Amino acid sequence: MIPIQLTLEGLYSYQERQKIDFQNLTEAGLFGIFGSVGSGKSSILEAISFALYGETERLNARDKRTYNMMNLKSNRSYIEFDFINYENKKYRATREFRRNSKNFEDVKTPNVVFYEWKNESWIPLEHSNSEKLIGLSYANFKRTIIIPQGQFKEFIELGATERTNMMKEIFSLQRFDLQHNVSALNLRNRSELDQLEGQLKGFEEVNEEQISAQKEYLKAEQLKFNELQKVFKETEEKYSKLKSLKDEVELLQQKKADFEKLTEKKTEIDALDKKTEIYDRVSRIFTPLLSEKNKLEKEITDRQKNKEGQSKILQETEIQFENIKNRLSVIQPKYEALNESKIQENDLVLMLQMLKISGEIETLKDRTEKGSEKVKEVEANQKLIQQKIEELSKNAELLKQKKLDSALLLSVGNWFLEKKKLNEVFQNQIEKIGLKKAEIEKISEELKSFEINPENFRNDFKAQTEILEKEKKLLSDKKSHLEVQQKLAHFANELHDGESCPLCGALEHPNIVEFDDVNSELNEIQKQIEQIEIQKENIQKWFLDIEKIIDRKKIFEEQLNSKKESLQQIQNTIEEHHKSFNWKEFNAENPNDFEEKRQQSFSIEKKMDELHLQISLEQKNLDKERENLDSYNKALEKFRLDEAKKEEQIKTNEGNLKVLTWIDYRKKTIAEVGEILSQRSQSNHETEQNYQQLIKEEKEITPKLAEQKTVVSQLEKRISELEKNIAGNQDLIEKALSEQFFNSSDEIQQILAQEINVQETRNTIQHFRIQFETLKNSILELEAKLKGFSFNEEEFSALENQFKASENDVKTVNNSVIKITAEIDRLEKEFKKKEGLLRDLAQLQKRSENLKIMTNLFKGAGFVQYVSSIYLRQLCDHANIRFHRMTRNQLSLQLNENNDFEIIDYLNEGKCRSVKTLSGGQAFQVSLSLALALAESVQSNAQSESNFFFIDEGFGTQDLESVNVVFETLMNLQKENRVVGIISHVEELKEKIPVSLNIRKDEERGSLIELM
Repeated sequence: MIPIQLTLEGLYSYQERQKIDFQNLTEAGLFGIFGSVGSGKSSILEAISFALYGETERLNARDKRTYNMMNLKSNRSYIEFDFINYENKKYRATREFRRNSKNFEDVKTPNVVFYEWKNESWIPLEHSNSEKLIGLSYANFKRTIIIPQGQFKEFIELGATERTNMMKEIFSLQRFDLQHNVSALNLRNRSELDQLEGQLKGFEEVNEEQISAQKEYLKAEQLKFNELQKVFKETEEKYSKLKSLKDEVELLQQKKADFEKLTEKKTEIDALDKKTEIYDRVSRIFTPLLSEKNKLEKEITDRQKNKEGQSKILQETEIQFENIKNRLSVIQPKYEALNESKIQENDLVLMLQMLKISGEIETLKDRTEKGSEKVKEVEANQKLIQQKIEELSKNAELLKQKKLDSALLLSVGNWFLEKKKLNEVFQNQIEKIGLKKAEIEKISEELKSFEINPENFRNDFKAQTEILEKEKKLLSDKKSHLEVQQKLAHFANELHDGESCPLCGALEHPNIVEFDDVNSELNEIQKQIEQIEIQKENIQKWFLDIEKIIDRKKIFEEQLNSKKESLQQIQNTIEEHHKSFNWKEFNAENPNDFEEKRQQSFSIEKKMDELHLQISLEQKNLDKERENLDSYNKALEKFRLDEAKKEEQIKTNEGNLKVLTWIDYRKKTIAEVGEILSQRSQSNHETEQNYQQLIKEEKEITPKLAEQKTVVSQLEKRISELEKNIAGNQDLIEKALSEQFFNSSDEIQQILAQEINVQETRNTIQHFRIQFETLKNSILELEAKLKGFSFNEEEFSALENQFKASENDVKTVNNSVIKITAEIDRLEKEFKKKEGLLRDLAQLQKRSENLKIMTNLFKGAGFVQYVSSIYLRQLCDHANIRFHRMTRNQLSLQLNENNDFEIIDYLNEGKCRSVKTLSGGQAFQVSLSLALALAESVQSNAQSESNFFFIDEGFGTQDLESVNVVFETLMNLQKENRVVGIISHVEELKEKIPVSLNIRKDEERGSLIELM
């Protein structure tokens, strides 16, 4: 990720909107952000983290984060951050939150929107997942790109377990934690194994011998079934013929009985057929006529009732119409005189306006008189203020001639300040040189106790070592010779005639050599050799001690020379600075005189500021009086214009009067004229309103009256038509009765009251007759078929019993065959299933053994710890590249057996010690080295190779020399294509960084950002 631009407003100490253009900073490769404590330096990194992830290091969601982040003088916080991601695409993240206007402590949830730069415009994204855009989680982001304040030494101070967990999270080492996977596999395998063993218990009786026995039994049963089947078929044939004869005889008897019942019912069916025919004919002829008669009688009854109601309404409408005509004749004269009355009403309105305007003219005359007096008073005040301003301006001009130039004071002041700093640095360097000389003298005293010549002590050590080596070689040779004699003596003592010699193999031993006992001499030589080894170790230790002391002295002498060179450079700088003093008004050796003159100048400037402030206030008063004068003059002019306009209005209104005259009413009050106008207006309004209402009612009721008359006339006409229709219908009914030979309508009503369903009844009759004829023909056919046959019941019973017995035998044997066949199929399937289960059991048992080995391997996250240790050692190797350079190869970082960090101290014989023993400056150096190594490792595993690294950590623990080393390390990062930003308040570092931002906190405006 590469930052482009950051905008802040209303966040922490940033009250006003501030903007940082990172493009100018990142082009330099190394930039800084400097400012005093509490100025708002760290807030810049928190703003970036919050804009991207909605997270901050100092506050979490439970800390009322939005309220505490918002500036107390602001009601809105806004962050806008533009950056380039790992795909070289340009994005923008914005977060905004506002304060509740009714509750100061209630700050709304931030509104977040992400944008992508496309087609020369910002396009909003549908998500706000910064991890997807940057390729890093928040935890990895703050460890690899932006390291917040207080988190710099976190990695090195963690315990082994916590560090392993951290490595597990950063490098996703959980993929190597296979303990749960193996346990799950083992549990599943054990479960499957138990299930298989349980299933196999049900297959213990399934074997090949049992299947063979069942197959032999099946063959015997099949032979028996074939014999019984042959007998059964012969018996079945005889039984079927005899049973068919029996069924036909019984069927004939049943049909004759049914035919007798139908014969008895035939008379009833014939009567029903006649009755249905009469009902059908009457219904078709008379039902339409009777229905029409009932319909006409009902309608004429309804029309007569309606006619009575409408006649009553007509009578009431005629009475109402006469009433309206009478009222109109009464109000007509008053309405005709209405125009004259309205003209008087308009004149009264004009009279009322003229009386009001007359009163307003009197008021304006009074205000004009008072305004003229106020104008004179303001003009007098204006002259007094002008005189006071001129007097103050003269005094300020006199003070200005005595004041020194501000640029001159600033330049000379900076010169004296720089001189003071250089003198302090010079004295500090002299003190450091004195300390180094004292350390060198102390080391020289240590060397005197060894009584050596530092120039050739190595040659003396080498000579002594060679002498001891020669003595040791002589003694070793002598020892070897004596050991050979001792071994030969042992062989000689073991020789016996007839036994082979272990050296030459001879069986005879004529001249056996005798040897003296050399054990005591061997022991003495061994002691001498051990004594020589002790002397060598003492000389080696003595040499190492001297060499360390000499190396320390050499390092201090190099440091002393370096500091002397620095002292000379500082002295040269002081001399050059002294030569640059070219102000004749001051003495370079007398800063007190300059300070006194500067204070005098400041005092004069302060008095001038006070005079300018007074002039400014008086000028404001003068401007205010001028504005008042203009306002009063404008008001007077407006009063005069309004008075003329109102007099003109009275003349206009007087000319518009038509009936009344102004002389008759000018002495009256506004209330009197208003009362006369109100009465006249009310009377006119009532007359016009009443007349219009009566005309409206007359227009509305006239068509209603005509309509009602029409309705009554139509009803009378329809009733006359219905009476004619009823007479015609009655004639048709009488004609039909005569044609059908009926005497009266009562006979017709009796027949129709039967309500016979003609179609259903005819279907019933037809069905009976078909059934009767069918049964009759069937009986004749059966009698012809059975002619010449006879049936014996005893013979049939005997054959039936024989058939049933044979059928049962066949069925029993067949069931036995089916059962045996099914059992064989079941056994064969079970046997195959058993074989498969046994194969699966063998595989699961073998897998169980393998899983036990894997469980022991991954138990207790041991494999993750092993992988974590590999990553940690790689980090140590990468970190040591810079750590060695920072410590001049005096210290090195390593991991012990418990995966804890340790320091190898080459100034103390390369022995190991805890990282907690490091000084503050050394701890910073190793933390910086590890942080850079960690960032490189994480970014090599991430989706991108980010080349931006930001450190929010003070460099106050470093001396000037260490700051130079750290600065050199940071500068080298540019060669690795990395952009580095630092936040610090160390002045020495600020002077070395080419581009930086300075954060200044103003009491009124809050934190302000300045480009240095």
